Amino acid sequence: MTTQVQAAPQESASEHWLAVRPRLVLASAFMLFLELALIRWTGSNIVHLSYFTNFVLLGSFLGIGLGFLRVGRTKRQPYYSPVVLAVLVSVVLAFPVTVNRDTEGVLYWTSLSMEGPPAWVTLPIVFVAAALALMGPAELVGRCFPELPRLEAYRYDLIGSLTGIGVFTGLSFLSAPPVVWGTIAAVCFLLLLTPKPWVPYWGLVALPAMLVAGLLAAESVTAGALWSPYYKVTYKRMPYQMPVYDISVNGIPHQQAMPAETRLQIERQYALPYERAAAPPREVLIVGAGSGTDVAIALSKGATSVDAVEIDPKLRQLGGELHPDKPYSDPRVTTHITDGRAFLEQTDRRFDLILFALPDSLTLVPGASSLRLESYLFTEEAIKAARERLKPGGAFSMYNYYRESWLVDRLASTVQSAFGHKPCVDVVSTAGHQAVITSGVTPQAQRCATEWAGAAAGTPAPAPDDRPFLYLKDRTIPAIYLITLGLILLVSLLAVRVVAGPYRRMRPYADLFLLGVGFLLLETKSVTGFALLFGTTWVVNAVVFAGVLVAVLAAVEVTRRFRTPPLRVMYGVLLAGLVLAWLVPNAWLLSLPTPLRAVAAVTVAFLPIFAANVVFAKRFADSADATTSFGANLLGAMVGGCMEYVALVIGYQSLLIVAGLIYLGAFVLLPRKNAALV
Repeated sequence: MTTQVQAAPQESASEHWLAVRPRLVLASAFMLFLELALIRWTGSNIVHLSYFTNFVLLGSFLGIGLGFLRVGRTKRQPYYSPVVLAVLVSVVLAFPVTVNRDTEGVLYWTSLSMEGPPAWVTLPIVFVAAALALMGPAELVGRCFPELPRLEAYRYDLIGSLTGIGVFTGLSFLSAPPVVWGTIAAVCFLLLLTPKPWVPYWGLVALPAMLVAGLLAAESVTAGALWSPYYKVTYKRMPYQMPVYDISVNGIPHQQAMPAETRLQIERQYALPYERAAAPPREVLIVGAGSGTDVAIALSKGATSVDAVEIDPKLRQLGGELHPDKPYSDPRVTTHITDGRAFLEQTDRRFDLILFALPDSLTLVPGASSLRLESYLFTEEAIKAARERLKPGGAFSMYNYYRESWLVDRLASTVQSAFGHKPCVDVVSTAGHQAVITSGVTPQAQRCATEWAGAAAGTPAPAPDDRPFLYLKDRTIPAIYLITLGLILLVSLLAVRVVAGPYRRMRPYADLFLLGVGFLLLETKSVTGFALLFGTTWVVNAVVFAGVLVAVLAAVEVTRRFRTPPLRVMYGVLLAGLVLAWLVPNAWLLSLPTPLRAVAAVTVAFLPIFAANVVFAKRFADSADATTSFGANLLGAMVGGCMEYVALVIGYQSLLIVAGLIYLGAFVLLPRKNAALV
């Protein structure tokens, strides 16, 4: 592979058949599209990455930064990029990592028995391959920067990034399989890496690009596979006399669609919420409705109306098509494809029973290092929101396989704090700690078999919205994360030295490096904040990322077209925006009507992002080396991605303090000749 790359002909960017502006937009769009596709696809085949989604993101940031730093050091086209991508796809498909277990239940952190290569083999390969694959498109983007004025180049880079997000979001909406992603990648490689369409060495690009598309096509036609915006969903009929379908997501056994009568016979937990409620529930809300078994049970227990909330449209689709009881065809059932916490905050309905039915997402929110799709559903504030949606005499219940006794106690304590009295706690089985926690609006609205003894010593306090990490027992960063992040930073330091040469090249841009760190922290705070306010759905996530880029683009356009205040003044505006974001509590935003909440949230979140990018745009426009300064900023973003994990200790709101200190450091490192820049 190395010999091929070294022997490849050399062309300058100016010889490309595409004009510089459309080439820059295409390369930027492809760069972001490939990053999103890699995060999405690798996580669907390697279980480790369902819980470490920003591992690929960090590798992507490293590769993009290295790509910019590589500009000017060689004229060779980055033919290595499609080759590395083809190798990565081949290795992942040949050696996937899936779950090996026989019992149903919730999976969290590292309570997994794997089939496939161990994490210490798989994760380094994926990280390095992601970096090398993204380094190629980034280098192509970087080669366009010297051909245009600084801010104009940055402008087209942002337009391309927005295009990449838009395309990937559209494909998510259409539930497009990986073959579509691979075909787009192949076409982009061919368009960008063949300076003239008729050159004889196009095979250096075509062969690996077509291999990627072909391998993904083979995966896409796998029987019983669906691609939702969150998962690779697979299903198969089990060899029983009755119709039972086993459903897995991202290689993890997740649900079984089976008759309600059978489920009630084999697992007692499904009946307990109805037995513990003092009055027979008629109007029922089920969060985590999935393939429909919980809905079918509610109907069998006499519910006159069921609101079924499910975040994944494909799981709901499978329930409609496969479930033997056909619960979603019942006129008493209304389906809501949305986030459970968002539904609780936005509905004005009242229910006799609210049921959290095994709502475990088994994946993280893209762009947020430790936020799972259901994280905001198990906080103290969420349980209080559920209590507010109950009728007089109503009841709330949740059940799952909690795996740890302290986790049962933590959730029971959360319910006790929200309702003001002890809940019913039924540990159905100590194997996996299968438990049901039920509380009435009042003690008289519940019928406990035995009184809960209370939380054992050492049980962590209820998780708040600011630190919604239910499965993290101690206020710390797990050792596995610290070791992994340390190795990532070490590898990154070595890679920068090898690819970009001595570090002194980037020394004049230390402030731009810190601006990248701060920006990623602000982006993380925005993603997690909007997830709380509007839901952890893929639509909200895509809108937030697009909104961040729009705010950045607006900052660039304002800087290009108008006379903006000096940098020292803009730093003051930035810090004022951080103070405003710190002072506005999420509880106040949640109390607002949805339209007003959106306006307030956008103002609070995007003001510091806008100011930070005016600072960056002014400083970048005055830099002596466009690609080196931009590369330093991107490497800073990678370090910011590592620093996201401090939220596990200090919470998301306090990330604003960390970001403020980072920006103060950037101001201190700002060359004095730039401080009064206008």
